[in-house]
Amino acid sequence: MKYRSNSIRTFIGAKDFKESREFYIDMGFEEIAIGPKMSYFKVDEGLGFYLQDYYVKDWVDNLMIFLEVENLEDCKNDIDQEELLNKYKGVRFSEIKNEDWGREFFMHDPSGVLWHFGEFN
Repeated sequence: MKYRSNSIRTFIGAKDFKESREFYIDMGFEEIAIGPKMSYFKVDEGLGFYLQDYYVKDWVDNLMIFLEVENLEDCKNDIDQEELLNKYKGVRFSEIKNEDWGREFFMHDPSGVLWHFGEFN
């Protein structure tokens, strides 16, 4: 590329837009409302995604997002402290797994979007 890029953002759908918005706020994302059916959620400058009030099961069931973090243990502990499993139906978390390239754990959000949280070696 011969130009500088500032960010890359994905669009994800929500089965229940209000619930998904609350979920991501509880996770620690900052919400920037774009309109009544879309919000931008960010964690750091240039790192974020668009959440839409739009749901297609086949699309959401095949969507994956990878978020690289500096300290996977701290990330997992922070998320666990929010007790998201008790607040949101359908949310699932795996334990941390060691891989050849680093470590990761998985999360399914209330709509079924699969997140990978990872830390590279």
